Amino acid sequence: MARFRKDAAAQKALANTAKLADVKAEDYDTIFYPGGHGPMRDLAESPASIAPIESFYNSGKPIALVCHAPGVLHKVRYRGEPLGKGKHGTGFTNGEEEQVQLTKIVPFLVEDELLRLGAVYEKKQNWEPFAVVDGRLITGQNPASSTSTGQALLKYFAAAAAA
Repeated sequence: MARFRKDAAAQKALANTAKLADVKAEDYDTIFYPGGHGPMRDLAESPASIAPIESFYNSGKPIALVCHAPGVLHKVRYRGEPLGKGKHGTGFTNGEEEQVQLTKIVPFLVEDELLRLGAVYEKKQNWEPFAVVDGRLITGQNPASSTSTGQALLKYFAAAAAA
């Protein structure tokens, strides 16, 4: 926060962020949703969130989601099926949610939801950094996975540029 308070350019950029409803796939290279419980409550149910994810994915662009954010796949479709169906992925584990004692607070458990959608759910030990790449879907297990998920996304772009 101290660095942010001294960075006028960053403050200006965040003061004028685009609305999700105005985001167009042709204007950006990817979507990267960080975690937290917020994505499960508002982004997972929001047509303004679902539409850009579908648009980006349908246009051949990668989607990266960390921690609770893979829960936004809750209603996202690709070719009439859940986007996560048959895809390898990860997200906040049931065990991690139990450890923070919030299993009764969240609208659904990310691990259970990904399995319900037909994903091939993968996980490491609780709180261990872990990212999974399945084509254009890149997911991270927990907050400690933010760096590895970001690195996987950068590696994806490097490979695409080299091809």
